[in-house]
Amino acid sequence: MSQPAPRAAGRADRILDAAGALLLRLGYRKVTIEDIARHADVGKGTVYLHWRTKRELFEALLRRESMAPVEALLDRLRRDPAEVRPHRLSRGAFLDTHRSPLLAALVTGDTDVVGALRDGPLGGQDLLATDQFFAVLTRHGLLRTDLPNLALAMQATAVGFHLVDAVEPGYGEIDLDARADALAHTVRCAFEPPGDPDPAALAAAAAELSAMFENLITGYRKWIYAAESG
Repeated sequence: MSQPAPRAAGRADRILDAAGALLLRLGYRKVTIEDIARHADVGKGTVYLHWRTKRELFEALLRRESMAPVEALLDRLRRDPAEVRPHRLSRGAFLDTHRSPLLAALVTGDTDVVGALRDGPLGGQDLLATDQFFAVLTRHGLLRTDLPNLALAMQATAVGFHLVDAVEPGYGEIDLDARADALAHTVRCAFEPPGDPDPAALAAAAAELSAMFENLITGYRKWIYAAESG
């Protein structure tokens, strides 16, 4: 499948930009294709050339939004393989998510904004909670092997940090970086082996995760820009 032509991809991104702004302002239920076309300065039919339904359009938007933190993670891994350590991955993912209003709404289940999208293919997806992710980190000695249900425990920990202000609003007043540091400390102490990992293991794990995330980005791009791919 070929890459989208620059002009067509630019038009698709303009439509998605308009959809994102309207989603945050009005919420999924109230936004219409007509609204999006008007804000993107294209015809309604042009929107349907890219995506067949409103839901497909917004799923494309969320996939595009999800690529940014993955690309940021890849950049960190390339600059420093030690970023593959679980506590550093968790910290980066937390910050990247909460710096994106759309991703934060999705992860926290803000139904006023994302509506039915929370039940879509990205609604329950956490790149740091996949079987492949845990297999790579465990194989290279970066996670403890003596804990039952490790994936459940780590995911529950991460979800708790994402949702805690809904239970106790006062925690939302704590600086975002400080909350990310607290998450990293928890993951480091609870789920990683003691001591410093072998640099060779860090490099190997970083390379494997980088390849996995590069494949993910490629798949997302093909899905988002399917109408422009020949």
